Amino acid sequence: MLNIFKPTWTLKRIYNLSVTQCQQNNIKAILTDLDNTLIAWNNPNGTQELHEWLDEMQTAGIQVIVVSNNNHERVKKALDNFNLDFISSAHKPLANKIKQKIKSLKLTNNEVVIVGDQLLTDILAGHLAYVKSILVKPLITSDKWMTKINRFFEKIIYRIWNLTGFKINWQDKI
Repeated sequence: MLNIFKPTWTLKRIYNLSVTQCQQNNIKAILTDLDNTLIAWNNPNGTQELHEWLDEMQTAGIQVIVVSNNNHERVKKALDNFNLDFISSAHKPLANKIKQKIKSLKLTNNEVVIVGDQLLTDILAGHLAYVKSILVKPLITSDKWMTKINRFFEKIIYRIWNLTGFKINWQDKI
């Protein structure tokens, strides 16, 4: 039952996902969570590394689209410094808006990956949308209060996995 929370891959950070790795895995679009995945929730400007990563993806023709449970105003404000398409109020782990976006992009599920730092929202949404998923470590250790609830339940899942012999191995590449 807990397999529905297992990611396809794990990475230390989203910036470890390279153009070459995307091309080798036929990934044409990256659907990424916003807070603590793409940017630290308390640093809306992002880092130089983020800007360089986004430029590399754009140059290679790999679309990066933010999928966030935050409301439209919050996501729009957070992305003011970036030229990114986004889905706000995504209601992850529900996959309806993700499936609609994939269809509008005219891509197959095999050409899309969802990236996020939470099992209960991002990775579960990937499974429900039938796309590959990448679990990343949160960019910073502090979370908004709502995310702390998810982290509590994630700890239980990690403990059960440890008891069954499954361990997350944080990778530098997929």
